[in-house]
Amino acid sequence: MSEHVPRFRRSQRHDSVRYRTKRSTCCAAGPNRHKSKHRHVNGEEMSCVTIDAPPASAGLQSFFVAGFECSSHRRADGIRLDLIAATGHDRFAASDFARLAALGVTTVRDGMRWHLIEKGPGFYDWSSVLPMLRAARDARVQVIWDLCHYGYPDKLDIWSPAFVDRFARFAREAARFVRSESDDVPYYCPINEMSYWAWAGGDMRQFNPMTKGRGPELKRQLARAAIAAIEAVRSVDPRARFLTAEPTIHVAPAKTSASAKAAAEGYRLSQFEATDMLAGRLHPEMGGSPDKLDIVGVNFYPQNQWVLGGGTIPMGHHDYRPFRDMLAETAARYGRPVLISETGAEGTGRAAWLHYVCDEVAAARDDGVQVEGITLYPILDYPGWDNGRICEVGLFTTPNGNGERAVFKPLAEELARRRTQFEREARWDLPGRVVPIRRGAAS
Repeated sequence: MSEHVPRFRRSQRHDSVRYRTKRSTCCAAGPNRHKSKHRHVNGEEMSCVTIDAPPASAGLQSFFVAGFECSSHRRADGIRLDLIAATGHDRFAASDFARLAALGVTTVRDGMRWHLIEKGPGFYDWSSVLPMLRAARDARVQVIWDLCHYGYPDKLDIWSPAFVDRFARFAREAARFVRSESDDVPYYCPINEMSYWAWAGGDMRQFNPMTKGRGPELKRQLARAAIAAIEAVRSVDPRARFLTAEPTIHVAPAKTSASAKAAAEGYRLSQFEATDMLAGRLHPEMGGSPDKLDIVGVNFYPQNQWVLGGGTIPMGHHDYRPFRDMLAETAARYGRPVLISETGAEGTGRAAWLHYVCDEVAAARDDGVQVEGITLYPILDYPGWDNGRICEVGLFTTPNGNGERAVFKPLAEELARRRTQFEREARWDLPGRVVPIRRGAAS
């Protein structure tokens, strides 16, 4: 299979409305895994644990998941973003988790900021994570930790073997840190959106590493790092679960010719390359294998369907592909539980978009597709990547000085209705401490 790096469109990621104490011993061996080999990371020998197969279910606490925007990359102008800090989530994690738990959302995606934690090669400061981890534990919230959300330490060459080794060591130490604080089964997303990162950072110079024409190379390097990280985490805690989070897209041909159709289909199929690398189907020499594939995450936004070389395909257009079909294709391809790992819209379209996504998920599940959750992403309004304008995409607004956030009522009401559909005995009441709004950010 030839590699492509598609122009993955996003829906809330930029500033235009268009886009978008350590425990070092492993736990006892279980019946579904065995030690298979050793890997050397920065000169240290690390036992690599493989398992026959991950559990058949994702094991999420709640069907609906809240995703905290945790991008930490450097833009093309060199400015480092830190969306956890910019949204106030680092300061108000306890109230953020409590607010979600009150609405019945007890699983979240959150992030560890590698560039803040690794002060130097092999030296880690977990003070930026510890309050968040303990706040989640106190609120009984299950966290899927992003280990790398586009950002990495300065002066680390992403193209070098050292990048893979440093990331694997960081992942291992992160697993040790989490295990020292909790006995719960841990969840990790090693690298968020390898495909999108390869396009934006490897081909379009939008953010680090700011290159042109190196997208396929960057995708392979990120997959190597993700594979090494999975092995590293399992060497510490073989119970760990892993999420891949990749854009799901549809690309239609601009013309009816056979060549135009083939080009569009090739572009569309490239969405699976990163996940295929993890599974060992593509470039197996990198170490991918079926046991590396656990929970398959798909990120889906209003702008994820377009005409090759043209514009976005609007919902209702004859070229618009039903989301249920995209979910079915992914599930059939990998045979693993599927999580919608990101979805959302901006402004007044938030509730309507969730309505559409939920209808499609329900239809897919009725057809036997194993979709085990929907992640509202981002769950908080946030300052846009490019110019800092407040992107009104969340269930909750930016905080006031006391950490209070208003709730966007139409989205909250749609979420409440859908919880009763997807979660048995789900009940929902708008907490009195949450101020309902219809639009706008908190002052």
